[in-house]
Parts: sequence; C-alpha cells; structure tokens
Amino acid sequence: MKNVSWKREEKWILKEFSWEVNEGEHWCLLGLNGSGKTTLLNMINGYIWPTKGEVHVLNHSFGRTDIRELRKSIGWVSSSLQQKIPDHEIVEDIVLSGKFASIGLYENANKKDKDQALQLLSLFNCDHLTMRRYETLSQGERQRILIARAMMASPKLLILDEPCTGLDIISREHFLQTIERLAKQPDGPTLIYVTHHVEEVLPCFEKMILLKNGEIFQSGATKTLLNAQNLSEFFQVPITVDQKENRSWLSLGETVKTK
Repeated sequence: MKNVSWKREEKWILKEFSWEVNEGEHWCLLGLNGSGKTTLLNMINGYIWPTKGEVHVLNHSFGRTDIRELRKSIGWVSSSLQQKIPDHEIVEDIVLSGKFASIGLYENANKKDKDQALQLLSLFNCDHLTMRRYETLSQGERQRILIARAMMASPKLLILDEPCTGLDIISREHFLQTIERLAKQPDGPTLIYVTHHVEEVLPCFEKMILLKNGEIFQSGATKTLLNAQNLSEFFQVPITVDQKENRSWLSLGETVKTK
C-alpha cells in the first residue's frame, strides 16, 4: 500500500497509509475498535477501493487485475464468517468448500480434495470432528475449522481478523497454538493477524503496526514496539508490560515500567 487514504461520508477513515509486507513475513496489526482495521482488511481483499493511493496485493495492482481471481489466493478467517456457515453443514463439507470460495459445498469434490481436507483437519487436531454438524462445535473448534477451510485453496496470504473473539481463555490458548503450528509450516502462507489484545501477539509475528485513528502510530519489529513507554503513549493510559513465555501481558498502573 502506498499513500492510501479512504474517505466515507466526508470523514477520512484511513490517512496516508503506506505498508509493505514481504513474502514469508508474519505481521500483527494492533489497534482499538474504530482504528481502521476492518477498513484496511476490506481494502486488501478488494471489497473497497482507496480514495487516494495505490494498492498492490500478491504482485497484482488494483485497477489492473481481476479481484475475484485474486481473492482465491487470500484466506480470511473472522468471527463474522462463523455466522454465515449454516448450522446443519458437516465439517468435512465446510473445509472442502474453501477450495471453491463458497459458503456451502455446491461442487463435486474429488478424492484428492477430500484427502487434502482430512490432512488439514489432522494438522489442526480436528480430524475427530470430520462428520460433526457445525452447530455442535465449540467456538474454538469453529475457528480451527475455518482456518482449515481457508487453507484448502493453498492461499499465499492468510488474514486472521480478531479470530479469538468469543473464545474463553482455554480455547484461546489452544487456538493460538494452532496459529503457531501454521506459522512454522515451510510452505505456509504469509500471515496477517489483527487484534486489539496484546497478549495474543505470538513470537511468530515479528513485525507489527500500531494503528490509531486510521494512521500508523508506529511500525517495525514487534519486540521494539511492545514496551511500556510506547504502549502507554498508544493507549493514552499508563501501561505496565510483563514478558512471559515470549509474549507480552499488559496491566494498567499509575507508574510506567517494563521488564
């Protein structure tokens, strides 16, 4: 993205936004509600177009490419997608539908497709759910199934849009373990993880953008950004940062310190 701005109803939602993600890099996009995260994701997927600036995704320039074809190389997992899956759908069919980018399976899947779906379910520890109905799954199981679905098309880019929304702490940690396994796959996709919870930022996300009011507050190496001083300025409240198992945990405090 180069000098991208987006305006809605006379209000600038994104302002002079420039960002370059290289193949194999895993990025975290951190921002509070209303910071412009969803707008940014919709633009990457070609659902909205910049008012100003240039967008290039997977070496395709917006305005000179078929966005519908481009989307087949982009996986997107979000809590909102959960709500679109029919309750009666079988897990295997949900995963298979990812190949065809459809909600529901309307194409004939061949044996190779089915084998791939089973391999993905096994990768995410969901092979025991193959014939279960979607309505019987927990929130954590649903999110893992949606990642398997996104991976069916072998995407080059996988966007995880606040995927831990609605998960309890145990389900969240199990889900984050799934993300860690995915990040370690040698032929896996480039990951963009979007959240407003610092504790979800895994070590695999070595690059980060702090997004505030539609602008880049700071961008760079995650380790250098997740400190008490930066985050206190970012959130506009005193923050204490503790490091545990290579992850950052925040608490509010009257004094600013870091470990």
